[in-house]
Amino acid sequence: MTDADGPAPLNTGLLFGASAYGIWGLFPLYWRLLDNVGAVEALAHRFVWALGICALLLWVRPRAGWWRELKQRPAALRLLAVAAVVIAFNWYMYIWGVNHARVVETSLGYFISPLVTVTLGVVLFRERLRRPQWLALILAVAAVAWLTFDYGRVPWVAIGLALTFATYGVLKKKAATGAVESLVVEATVILPFALGYLVWMDLMGRAAFGHAGLSTTLLLIAAGPLTAVPLLFFAGAATRIPLTYLGLLQYLTPSIQFLLGVFAFNEPMPPARLTGFALIWAALALFTGETLHHLRKLRRQALSGS
Repeated sequence: MTDADGPAPLNTGLLFGASAYGIWGLFPLYWRLLDNVGAVEALAHRFVWALGICALLLWVRPRAGWWRELKQRPAALRLLAVAAVVIAFNWYMYIWGVNHARVVETSLGYFISPLVTVTLGVVLFRERLRRPQWLALILAVAAVAWLTFDYGRVPWVAIGLALTFATYGVLKKKAATGAVESLVVEATVILPFALGYLVWMDLMGRAAFGHAGLSTTLLLIAAGPLTAVPLLFFAGAATRIPLTYLGLLQYLTPSIQFLLGVFAFNEPMPPARLTGFALIWAALALFTGETLHHLRKLRRQALSGS
C-alpha cells in the first residue's frame, strides 16, 4: 500500500490539518500573554525568530538547490516579496486585535476569508460562480453590513484580516514554493525592517525583549516555533488529504477564536451581533455544501464517462 492509498495517510493528514488549524485557533491565548508588548515589536520578533527556526529546519533537513532554483524564477521571488508585506499587515492586525479585546472580530475576519478568496477569483481571474455561491456572497455582504450597524463602526480588523489573508493565499498559490522555503524568503524580506525597529526600540529604552522579565523574553522567542510548527503541519496535511477536507478544516481556526473571545475573554455578544455571525455561518454552510455537492456531481460524471 502506497502513501497515497488507504485510510492511514488520510487519518494522518486529518490529524496534521486539525493540529495546524487548532494551533492557529489557540493563538489568542498566546498573544494575550504578550499584551504588555506593542504589536509592532511582537510582529518584528515573530519574523526574526520564525526565520531562525526555518533556517534551522532547512539545515536539519536540507533541500539541496532550492535557493538556486528559486533565483531562476524571479516572478516567484517578486510574488513572495509582496506576500511578505501582505502577511506582515495581516499579523499586525491580528496581534493588535487580540490585545485590544477584539478576538471575536478577528474570528469574523477568518470566517469571511474563504468568501473573499472566491470574490478575488471572480475579480482577478474571471472565474464564474454558480447561483448558490452568489447567494452565499450576498449573505456575507449582508452580514458585514449588519455587523457594521451593530458595532456602530466598520469592522475594519475583520475586513482587513480577510482581505490580506485571501490576498496572501493568492500570492502563495501563484508563487508555488514550499512552505518552509517561502517563509524563509518572506521573513528575509522583512528582516532588515524588523531588526532595525528592534534596535531602535532598545536604544530608546522602550524594548520589552530583555527588559520586561524573563517570561516575556521567552514568549517572544517562542513566536518562532509557534509560527513554523503549524505551517509544517499544514504542509503535511496538504499532501495527504483532498483540498475539500482542508477547506472544511480551516473553519476550525475562527470557531476556536470565536469561542475564546466570548467565553474566555468575555467579549460582548448581544443578540444583534450574534445575528450577524449567524448570517456568516449560513453563508459558509451554503457555500461549503454547494461546493461539496458540485464536486460529487463532477466525480459521478467522471466515473460514468470512464
